[in-house]
Amino acid sequence: MTSATSTETQAARSTPQVKPSRRMKQSTREALYGYAMASPWLAGFLLFTLGPMISSSIIGLYDTNFLNKWQWVGLHWYQSVIFDKLVQKALFNTAYFSFATVPLNTILALLIAVLLNQGVRGQSFWRTVYYLPAVVSGVAVALLWSWLYEPRIGLFNTVLRSVGIQGPQWLQSQSWAMPSIIIMALWGAGGAMLIYLAGLRGIPTSLYEAAEIDGASSLRRFFAITLPMLTPTIFFNIVLNVIGSWQVFTQALIMTNGGPNNATLTAVLHLYRTGFQQGSFGYASAQAWLLFMVVLLFVLLALRSASSWVHYERV
Repeated sequence: MTSATSTETQAARSTPQVKPSRRMKQSTREALYGYAMASPWLAGFLLFTLGPMISSSIIGLYDTNFLNKWQWVGLHWYQSVIFDKLVQKALFNTAYFSFATVPLNTILALLIAVLLNQGVRGQSFWRTVYYLPAVVSGVAVALLWSWLYEPRIGLFNTVLRSVGIQGPQWLQSQSWAMPSIIIMALWGAGGAMLIYLAGLRGIPTSLYEAAEIDGASSLRRFFAITLPMLTPTIFFNIVLNVIGSWQVFTQALIMTNGGPNNATLTAVLHLYRTGFQQGSFGYASAQAWLLFMVVLLFVLLALRSASSWVHYERV
């Protein structure tokens, strides 16, 4: 037994020991490099996204104007915001805007992208023309369209009068104010158009060649190849449009200030009025969280439905 034990000891001593310290140091170094590269985004997320979200949830528990009033109200604001008729009106108007602009913007941007993808002459020029409204300041765009919608001297009614048609009051009409803002929102479809163009360039040309050999028409190739292959891009744009449409603010503030008769009062505009004009930041925070939950609900519904219509290419 003693000789066997000594033999095993000598064998253990003679076997080189693998030192994991160097490997651990390398993995630790790589992790540190990764965190260092991601630190600007992490700092921005903590300071400008997560931090304000936590702060607003706490502020919603107080009746405060940020100056000399900090009164604890608990969940009162969160309960009141659900039954507030004006909040419900603002959410309805925003839903009206979102449900109209998202499908119309998707169809229009996709149509423009498909047309520009046909190799038309001056493609770069037309791509710039369609994309330019997406980079112009929102205030400038709102002021421009306010002039276009002016009932007496605006371009739209001037053209309609030239052909014998009496134009509507547009932004001054309770029934036309929100459709006017929706029409204006379609003018900025160029951002989504560029994304669709990138998605169209990613579709393999071999699929179109095979379909053409089989005798498929252009319309058939669009619905059998282009549209299914483009569904991930369509889904991406829809999610972005849903989130953006529920945050509509500048157009309603500059063009109508929520009028006439609250016909264009949106959720963010009402939130702005509550917090910065009425000084009730606690109630405004509760409205913000209600809006966040509504947007989150629609995004989750979109994600849930993606499995039934979004087709990803399998490698």
